[in-house]
Amino acid sequence: MTYYKFSGFSQRLTGSAPATAYSPQGLRPGLPAEPPTMTFATPTKMVSESGAMMEYLGVNKVPDFQRLFQTSDGIPVHLKRGVPDRLLYRTTMALTVGGALYCLVALYMAAQPRKTT
Repeated sequence: MTYYKFSGFSQRLTGSAPATAYSPQGLRPGLPAEPPTMTFATPTKMVSESGAMMEYLGVNKVPDFQRLFQTSDGIPVHLKRGVPDRLLYRTTMALTVGGALYCLVALYMAAQPRKTT
């Protein structure tokens, strides 16, 4: 009986021995599991070194945004932040309507027969 194993190098199935075919790739029996090293830029301290609080750059704005977006004042959520949201919304709507009109004009012109002279 032939056994196969997925090769991470060639990204194909390759023939292998029964013992290696039944052990999942990346797991080796008998080796101790070691935690991977941290690769993130922030936080710069290990969790055990930093104590109870983590230090991040910037201020947490989530509670302020939650308060702003959860108020029931009749304004849609996508317009709650005022003038910048209205400007983005109106620009998006204008581009959408303009693009739809452009598509209709292009479709109309493509449907017309060519004039031969």
